[in-house]
Amino acid sequence: QVQLVESGGGLVQPGGSLRLSCAASGFTLDYYAVGWFRQAPGKEREGVSCISSSVSSSDGSPFYTDSVKGRFTISRDITKNTMYLQVDSLEPEDTAVYYCAAKSVRSSWYLVAAYPYWGQGTQVTVSS
Repeated sequence: QVQLVESGGGLVQPGGSLRLSCAASGFTLDYYAVGWFRQAPGKEREGVSCISSSVSSSDGSPFYTDSVKGRFTISRDITKNTMYLQVDSLEPEDTAVYYCAAKSVRSSWYLVAAYPYWGQGTQVTVSS
């Protein structure tokens, strides 16, 4: 059974940091493109970051939406079948439920519909 489980969210002050984790089971995460998305209240789910699979033709450089460049870092630990999102310099606008997702088909990384596998989400709240 394919499963993604996020953890690491919480309440943090502006300027703070968190490390979000996404543990995969039932499939090998390294063979899939894996992404992080977020959804704030009243807004559509948006792509935050993505890293290609190790078997893809891409050079492996991660993708980031403009608003998080320089503040968020995506990574993957093959030995733990887990992906991470290090979120630094958090801003109130980063408050959202963060989801990890995985896909095997080639598509634009930020397209929600391209990802068949999703976690349940973890809440990140940035507030003083």
